[in-house]
Amino acid sequence: MRHYETDSASAAGRIVALCMVVDGNMAPSELRALQRSRLLEHIDIDIDTFHDLVSELCQDMLTTSVKHEHVVLDEETIDALLGEIHAPELRRELLRAMWTIADADGVLADAEAKLLSRACRVWAAESHFVREEERLLALR
Repeated sequence: MRHYETDSASAAGRIVALCMVVDGNMAPSELRALQRSRLLEHIDIDIDTFHDLVSELCQDMLTTSVKHEHVVLDEETIDALLGEIHAPELRRELLRAMWTIADADGVLADAEAKLLSRACRVWAAESHFVREEERLLALR
């Protein structure tokens, strides 16, 4: 897989692209959900650049993750992609968008659920994922 600069638009866009293709199908409803989320504007990436990221991701998966004629992403690969996002606010925005996109077609595929679960687990393990004020409120 390609490596992108930490917290870059490309790294964030690729995570969203992965959420959209991980189940083997990019549904039109997922693209509409992405547009409604305005995430691409938030990370300062246009739709053409996003489509390029999707294409690059698919190429990378075909060259690095094919096992027994199927694309299989292991946890190590997913963790490496998630690891390119460090900023807590960006993580929260990505998770919101990923949940919206995964749910857009009315079906939460196993691969989508595994990706979302892994993102929650990996990113929650990092310090400062939850805002300090929220943590303090939870302790009361």
